[in-house]
Formats: sequence, structure tokens, C-alpha cells
Amino acid sequence: MSKVYRIGIIGCGGIANGKHLPSLSKLDNVELVAFCDIVPERAEEAAAKYGAEGAAVYSDYRELLQDGSLDIVHVLTPNDAHAEISIASLEAGKHVMCEKPMAKTAADARRMVEAAKRTGKKLTIGYNNRFREDSMYMKKVCQEGKLGRIYFAKAHAIRRRAVPTWGVFLDEDKQGGGPLIDIGTHALDLTLWMMDNYKPKVVLGTKYHELSRKENAANAWGPWDPEKFKVEDSAFGMIVMEDGATIMLESSWAINSLEVDEAKCSLSGTEAGADMKNGLRINGEEFSRLYTKEIELGAGGVAFYDGNAENAADVEMKRWIEAVDQDLEPVVTPEQACVVSEILEAIYESARTGKAVYMN
Repeated sequence: MSKVYRIGIIGCGGIANGKHLPSLSKLDNVELVAFCDIVPERAEEAAAKYGAEGAAVYSDYRELLQDGSLDIVHVLTPNDAHAEISIASLEAGKHVMCEKPMAKTAADARRMVEAAKRTGKKLTIGYNNRFREDSMYMKKVCQEGKLGRIYFAKAHAIRRRAVPTWGVFLDEDKQGGGPLIDIGTHALDLTLWMMDNYKPKVVLGTKYHELSRKENAANAWGPWDPEKFKVEDSAFGMIVMEDGATIMLESSWAINSLEVDEAKCSLSGTEAGADMKNGLRINGEEFSRLYTKEIELGAGGVAFYDGNAENAADVEMKRWIEAVDQDLEPVVTPEQACVVSEILEAIYESARTGKAVYMN
């Protein structure tokens, strides 16, 4: 019988209950045995719904980490606590999945990479959009060289009016930013992963506080309070890589645009192009004629196991536990996620100073 992994959850809010706990609870070789939240009632509710018999509840993550029987910790807190808790968990001998973005700052992300190397424990970041069926298909297309050298790409994270008004999403101190660090991070991660290009050279960025100033604004989750809206409502970046490739990153929670796409990318290569904007499409030239192929995803696709469809979060958790169990490199490596954080920070810095940021 394979080992059953004992997991502790630090942060029992929306992302825990909406993604991690439901997906982890479907796996036979894990037990959810410890729950921590600064609001004790949240930890108690999560333990009652998802916990193994006798699951422990904590309000201080340091007490949870003293449990020597824990194998894995999931860090699901606001961004400003990601680094502190992840590093402490690694140093306590736990493998760690931390939610995206990796950290509030690039310096903290680099500290996390160093801690994983120092401790020899596995660290991954929750970029679950890599595990969508269209994403995995497109990745195979890129790996097989069907697009040639990808020299231009767009990372899409545009919401017309969907500002998260709960929790700490609008708090810059806690989160480090708004839509760029929240959803732009997913689109950028997907794009870099498809290109397999993690060497940025120079970054130029802009950010805006335009619609965030409006009162009684139309919004998917109800009007926001302009006084509490401390982060940008939209941000944009141009990233030039060391090999000359260019990436355009667009992100917004609120913008007057009908071109709405989230956690998607468009790729242009020397042999063909691909995009996720209207389903998955491949475009190119064959026999002196242009073609566009719409890829039909479904039964038998890469996201199907034993004939049953699984959502991206389920696949993400399965692959993560497999990486721990079989001593494999996680699909999302800390080094890759760190580059995402470095680019996001450079976009914010460029927006603040009005100057391009040259990367080391």
C-alpha cells in the first residue's frame, strides 16, 4: 500500500474551500489532519467538513508546524504572508504548496527558492491554469516544436467588471497590488511556460486607478468602496526577453472593454501560432495557403483519466501529490514562479517611475 500523506492547511478562506480542500478530499492517499486560520471558526468549519477524524485546529501556524507527523503544508493566506509561512514550513521539514502569486515581493520569492534548495523539500506554487485541458494540449504543441520559435506572445487577464470586494483583495499592503498580481500572474505564468522562456531582459509597465474612483459602479460582486480601493484597477506590461522575444501582458478587474479573457495566452511562432481566445486554435501556412484549425477538446483529451473528466484543480492536486510520492519535480517549479514575481514587480516599478526596468 502506498504511503498516506498527512496534510496541514494554513489559511481556511475562499481559495482553500473553493479549490484545495474539495480537490484534496478526492484523493485516496492523503489525510487532511490539521487546519489553521487566524479566524478560529474558519479552521473549525473546514476541519468539520474536510478533516480526518480527530483533525487538529490552530490559530497560529507555528503551532501547526510543530506537528512532526505532517508531510505537506498548503499555504493559502494573503500574499504578504506567503514567504514567511512557506519558508517556516520548509524549515520544519514539510513539502509546501503555496497559492499564487509566489510572494508579495520578488525578494521574498527568491528567499523561498533558496529555502527549498537548502532544506531539500519540494515547493510548488498554485498556478492551476496549467492543468486545464486546453493548456496541456497547447503545451504539447509547443514542446513538439509545431510553432517553431515563439517570438511574440500576449498574456490575457481582462475582466470588464469583476472586482473582488471581499477579504483583502483591495488592500495593497496585504496583496502587493490588484489585478496584475491577482489574475495577471496566471496569464503570465501560462505564457512563460508555453514559451519555456524565463530570461527577461527589460520590462516597461503602466497601471491605472480610473474606474476604481467611481461610486456605485456596476460590478459582478456589488459596488466597491472607492475609499478602500487601494490597488490598481488595470495594469499593462511589455516584456522583452534576452532572446528578443516580446510578451504583452494585459490585466484588469474593471475596464471599458468587450475583449474579455482571463488566464489565456496567444502565441506567434516562426512556424505557426496558437491562441485560447475562442477555444483553442492553431494557425499557420501550408502548401502556400493559410489555415486555422479549431482543436476539439473532449473525450480522450489530455485532461481525462480513466475515461472521467477532471477539472484543473483536481489534476493539479493529483500531480502535486504524485511529485511528492514519486520524488518528481513539481509541474510548477519555484524557479519558474520566482521569475513571474520578478516580472510583475518590474511592471509595478516601471509604472511607478515611468522608466523601463532592466533585469539582472
